[in-house]
Amino acid sequence: MPRLPAAARRAQLLETAAELFAEHGYARATTSQLAKAAGVTEPIIYRHFGSKRDLFIALVKQTSEETISFWEEQLDAAQTPAERLSTLVDGNPMVHPRFQSAYRVILQAITEVGDSGIADALREHMDTVHAFLAKEIESGQAAHKVNARYSPELIAWLLIDVGLGFGVLSAWGVEGHGMDAQGKHVSDAIKRMLLGKPKSAASER
Repeated sequence: MPRLPAAARRAQLLETAAELFAEHGYARATTSQLAKAAGVTEPIIYRHFGSKRDLFIALVKQTSEETISFWEEQLDAAQTPAERLSTLVDGNPMVHPRFQSAYRVILQAITEVGDSGIADALREHMDTVHAFLAKEIESGQAAHKVNARYSPELIAWLLIDVGLGFGVLSAWGVEGHGMDAQGKHVSDAIKRMLLGKPKSAASER
């Protein structure tokens, strides 16, 4: 394995660890397995992360950063507040191929909340995601394009609650969930409740 700059090695270890934790779980995965998969020695791992726990927490924090970056990329093409919120409703990172391993790590973090460090990292992740969504919803309400019956904070939690449930059922491989016999998707129902009947982009400007 060629020698990498510190930042590149850290990124490689995080990527490899995400795949390892996703496959084996936090408790069963070992730093020995990680070293073998990454093609390094265990001391190299501890040079970047103090412990397996520290590595796991770093993965949770990285997932927060990458989720926000992902949404910002998706929103670049949205031209109206309604389009922005619609994009976020459709852009559940838990079921996107880009985050397949990362959000399995997040799901595993939920089972490790007895550890205060992991619990704090998970809470920070949720707070980051919630704040981003609430800001977008607030902007949509200010433009009179999003249902203002409920607060941005509450609607953001609604999206998170539904998104988590959808992501868990997808991870379990539950077929046909989130869709009715007519082919309507749960995301269609959410967008209708929040945005009303679909309108052309021209009429929303």
